[in-house]
Amino acid sequence: MANENVELMRGEPEIAVRKLAIPIMISMLLTASYNIVDGIWIAGLGQAAIAGIGFVTPIFMILNGFSVGLGNGATSSISRAVGARNHERASKSASHSLLIFLVASIVLTLILLFIQEPLLRGYGASGQSLVEAIKYGTPLFLGLFAFMFANGGSGILRGEGDMKRAMYAIIVSVILNVVLDPIFIYVLNLGSAGASLATIVSSLGSAIVIMYWILIKKDTYVDVNLKGFKFESEIAKDILKVGIPASLDMFMMSLAMSFYLMFISSVGGEYGIAAFTSGQRLYLFGIMPLTAVASAVAAVSGSAFGANNWEFLERTHTYGTKFATVIAVGIMLILVIFAPQLSLIFAYTPETASLIPEITNFLRVACFGLLLVGIGMPSSFLYQGIGRGTTALAWTIIRELIFTVSFTYLFGMVFNWGLMGIWIGLAVGRILASILNFTYARYTLRKLKTTMN
Repeated sequence: MANENVELMRGEPEIAVRKLAIPIMISMLLTASYNIVDGIWIAGLGQAAIAGIGFVTPIFMILNGFSVGLGNGATSSISRAVGARNHERASKSASHSLLIFLVASIVLTLILLFIQEPLLRGYGASGQSLVEAIKYGTPLFLGLFAFMFANGGSGILRGEGDMKRAMYAIIVSVILNVVLDPIFIYVLNLGSAGASLATIVSSLGSAIVIMYWILIKKDTYVDVNLKGFKFESEIAKDILKVGIPASLDMFMMSLAMSFYLMFISSVGGEYGIAAFTSGQRLYLFGIMPLTAVASAVAAVSGSAFGANNWEFLERTHTYGTKFATVIAVGIMLILVIFAPQLSLIFAYTPETASLIPEITNFLRVACFGLLLVGIGMPSSFLYQGIGRGTTALAWTIIRELIFTVSFTYLFGMVFNWGLMGIWIGLAVGRILASILNFTYARYTLRKLKTTMN
């Protein structure tokens, strides 16, 4: 029971990474456009709204991160079963993934609604920016199930190499978001809440399309039969051993973001937060193609590992890092060279025009971190592909919490270089950690060679 996508994953790794990465790349760039489109419309609501949504960003990263992380757990489990040519196992992994998405969405919604205001106050939100943050955040947390099944469902499709349909579902979502944003924000006069509602409804559209393919049309490689479902703890553990660390991966990045926001708030106030939030949207947009290549590396390495093929596993990592690095350098040059023009996207009103110089500084300094993220990110996703989720998590902690937080604090607070010091710290921390991550990945591959051959 193999289809064209499955055969691609079992074939030449360079071709597989390239062909799988392109639709993921398009999907992720479209997903990132959520942030860009929201930012453009929210800029018209003023600096307090921009800052308020900036304060929600780390919490939103937790919310979105759990859905993406659990989806990565599904991808890893299914792709390893595909490599081992075990169709029944792949189907059971998909069924158990859907149950995990449902339980996680209920539990996390309750937790996030309970902790949102204390967290926002902890980040430094107050007054009107706190009001705007709660208006934006509450609907997002209530709509967590939409993100969970959209991102998680995409993970199931990625596990069997079906990147194109995962992309089509995202296209549905993005079109909905573009149409609904101005209607909800301005026509219905919902303001910040309208932006989050538009995002939720759009994600729900994507989730419905994916669930239709898997559960109703049933034309996927995995065969999900909920009526005959029997819970198997071993399969759930296999998904969660990658899914939970991958989810915590985003939590750790969110925790690091909390530190950045505290540092920025103390040296630059609401102005610094607004500049960082705007620049960070572009940075996150820029790393999406790298995440796409890394996601392809995870799927293909999982298949190679499942097939016990060390040569294909090593070639997957080598090609993935080269491919990602070429893209990273190109994106970095665009963000650095066109920084003033790109800053205008989020500072086109008279009230926000003063943000342009600082957004420009952020893009021209912090984005140099992209220079070597191209070797670090595929290395982290390699660990997910071979089922070592805790190793991938460890490298996120090293990169964001140990290196980057330390350098932003050192340059911004200790050396008293202000916002510029924080921007430098973001770049230096990520570059150094990426070099170490790549080095450890090559060491891991050398060790695996003795056990897989």
